[in-house]
Amino acid sequence: MEHDRFTVRVNPRMPAAVVQSMTPHTDLFQIAGLPLHPLIVHVVVVLTPLTVLALLLGTFWPAARRRLGLVTPLAALAVLVLVPITVLAGESLRDEVGPIPAVLHHEALGRMLLPWTIALFIVTAAQWVWFRFFAEDVRTRAPGAARAASVILAVLSVVVGAGTMTVLLLIGESGARAVWGGLLTG
Repeated sequence: MEHDRFTVRVNPRMPAAVVQSMTPHTDLFQIAGLPLHPLIVHVVVVLTPLTVLALLLGTFWPAARRRLGLVTPLAALAVLVLVPITVLAGESLRDEVGPIPAVLHHEALGRMLLPWTIALFIVTAAQWVWFRFFAEDVRTRAPGAARAASVILAVLSVVVGAGTMTVLLLIGESGARAVWGGLLTG
């Protein structure tokens, strides 16, 4: 059986469903014939900094935290779901263009974002839970413990926000070089 770039040898008595499962589903990572990766990456590139900004606003500005409420952890959850999809779509695109060094570098950096988005989700959820359910009660019974918890959350928020943004910027820069580097230097 022929499929775009390779041949799969199948037993003629093999059920059609098994044969179909052996073929790659590249159309899963395409929309209207276009690769999904450059389309979905823009959602990640916009939503991630907005989520980091919401986290930091919620950390240092109580009025913003109250207004944002559950939006910040929900946005972090959306980023957490979108990043692995973006990576899979990128792998599909990499398979189409081949093992170009700039693409492989971009891929390696792209794999670094998932741990940061997991941390981003955990910190945003912890911040929401802390201020929604525990901060006031703990503040009245043990003000020092409440202050310590708030400081720890603030430090975690800054570290996770800075780390996430740094990795995101490195990934974006390497992706831009992979796409445009040859055109601009040659």
